Amino acid sequence: MTDKIEKAAVGRLDHPFEVSSITRAEAPEGAVSANWYRYEIAQGANAIVGHREGSLQAVTQAVAEIVLRLNERRLGKAGRVHLTPGPKKNRGA
Repeated sequence: MTDKIEKAAVGRLDHPFEVSSITRAEAPEGAVSANWYRYEIAQGANAIVGHREGSLQAVTQAVAEIVLRLNERRLGKAGRVHLTPGPKKNRGA
């Protein structure tokens, strides 16, 4: 059982999230702006598909930020410290 868990973890580390594509898309019904894009983020065989309003440059930047955060979460949060409470200090003495 442990071998399966370790292999699954290694597989996730081998396949970081990455932007697969960003293409122009039709605006959703009722949208004010007609400037919409469809993006796809892949991790191995897995895919995340989304839509975003804005210029191609703004959407590309936003999707790159999403990918960055997904990869940070995948690897664990850097810079987090597990604090353990120590004995209380006697402030009145």
